[in-house]
Amino acid sequence: MPSLTGKMTKTGTRLRAIATLAAAASLTLALSGCTQLETTSPSSVRGAAGAQARAGFGTVDCGRVKCIALTFDAGPSEHSARLLDILKEKKVPATFFLLGKRHIDTYPELVRRMADEGHEVANHTWTHQILTDAEPDEIREELERPNKEIERLTGQRPTLMRPPQGRTDDTVHEICRELGLAEVLWSVTAKDYTTNDSDLITERVLKQSSRDGIILLHDIYDGTVPAVPGIIDALKKRGYVFVTVPQLLAPGKAEPGKVYR
Repeated sequence: MPSLTGKMTKTGTRLRAIATLAAAASLTLALSGCTQLETTSPSSVRGAAGAQARAGFGTVDCGRVKCIALTFDAGPSEHSARLLDILKEKKVPATFFLLGKRHIDTYPELVRRMADEGHEVANHTWTHQILTDAEPDEIREELERPNKEIERLTGQRPTLMRPPQGRTDDTVHEICRELGLAEVLWSVTAKDYTTNDSDLITERVLKQSSRDGIILLHDIYDGTVPAVPGIIDALKKRGYVFVTVPQLLAPGKAEPGKVYR
């Protein structure tokens, strides 16, 4: 659909420009600003629960095997159908943090497909507004609107969200707690908003990956989805098992208002 392709190219370009300007400082601000950000690791969640996890793609005990989670932000997009094909072929689950405007409302069939094929469907706000710059009512609207649309399309209300640029604070934590959302950051980033070089994206992911890693990618950019098969194959050769974020934490569960990384 040419018109949607044009829209997605503009969306990807816009988000790429925003991210390129702000990404270097944003997570640092989130981690070292006035609010001291406390994050919880997957292993500590599992350790507190202490039993075997069951995954939609098979039984996985991330306390015994090397687990890693693929996550994708800011979709669905024109590239997401191909990504879902790859994940299905490779038998790999992922966690999708979906954007509302021009994404969920443009590709509702892909949101349904993500859920139907066993992926975790989560929240990345409606307009990609930086939540730490927003008033409480704006934060609620940014989070509630995608929640309602995802629940309408899939029958499941999201329990996870990822704040744009990783920027969060006490106000965001409190509103997430009210809305039943846990915040999920990342430990691996390819900075795919800075390049369409699929080989470079793959190299960056493989260099940073380790056990219990949470990989951040964006399926809105041209170079990202072509990199995914190589990332999956290389990490499988290293002995990694791919899981969703809830599976990475299982048998523990993410607690609303807390931040996980």
